[in-house]
Amino acid sequence: MNQENKKLGRGLSSLLTSNENYINNEKLKYLNTSSLIANKEQPRKNFDKNELKDLAVSIKAQGILQPIIVRKKSEGIFEIIAGERRWRAAQLAGLHEIPALIKEMSDKEVVEAALIENIQRENLNPVEEAKAYKLLLKSNETNYENISKIIGKSRSHISNIVRLLELDEQILKYIENGMLSMGHARTLIGVPNALEIAKEIINKKLSVRDVERKTSKYKKKKSNVQSLKDPNIADLEKELSEKIGLKTSIHFNDQGSSGSITLYYSDLDQLDEIMKRLKK
Repeated sequence: MNQENKKLGRGLSSLLTSNENYINNEKLKYLNTSSLIANKEQPRKNFDKNELKDLAVSIKAQGILQPIIVRKKSEGIFEIIAGERRWRAAQLAGLHEIPALIKEMSDKEVVEAALIENIQRENLNPVEEAKAYKLLLKSNETNYENISKIIGKSRSHISNIVRLLELDEQILKYIENGMLSMGHARTLIGVPNALEIAKEIINKKLSVRDVERKTSKYKKKKSNVQSLKDPNIADLEKELSEKIGLKTSIHFNDQGSSGSITLYYSDLDQLDEIMKRLKK
């Protein structure tokens, strides 16, 4: 494993230490549930109420079997790095104290650990996962290939998930709420009237195959345009897009000696990130 991969994976390995190591090497304490705060960079935003209730019942009967991971934020206040779901369920169960492993971690390490833990343990919906990959790409200045090796998912899977963020915000909400499947969402990427079709999918309960037929004319047109581009240029565009996490387009003039590179952003946050990178 190269140096960058070691750096990327350090947060996860520290999270998955054994219970024996919790006691021997770290500060294991029982903390008051009111002294804990959620990590604002936690990629998981949606917690199923029924699942939390089920976990609360289990915790009430057996207690919390695995400590949560925290870091000291200020005097008497600790920020949760991993285990927010257990903390929420413990509160539902009426527990006043829960076991916590106190770690010293930088802001960057907290982001890394929270993202990788959630992604590998499949706690995220597709939109949360996409945003997690995007944040991981920005925070570590890495690429799809390195993330693929650490996460254990294919580069194409990661790339396809991230592309969901090109969709309209309302469509992303439909995906988060389970109203649209990943299959439906993928067929809508790059389609001009995607939101209109998304609403039709929901109202008419269209299958993925139905949507593919409906959007095929747009895909075919796009495919024809791409086929006219030099394959070498197309490869460069793909490589650059995967490196920076943004859709890119490269254009040469008629002589081929000069041209332009276009970066596409879907929101103001992405524009701010582009500006920060250029200023460096």
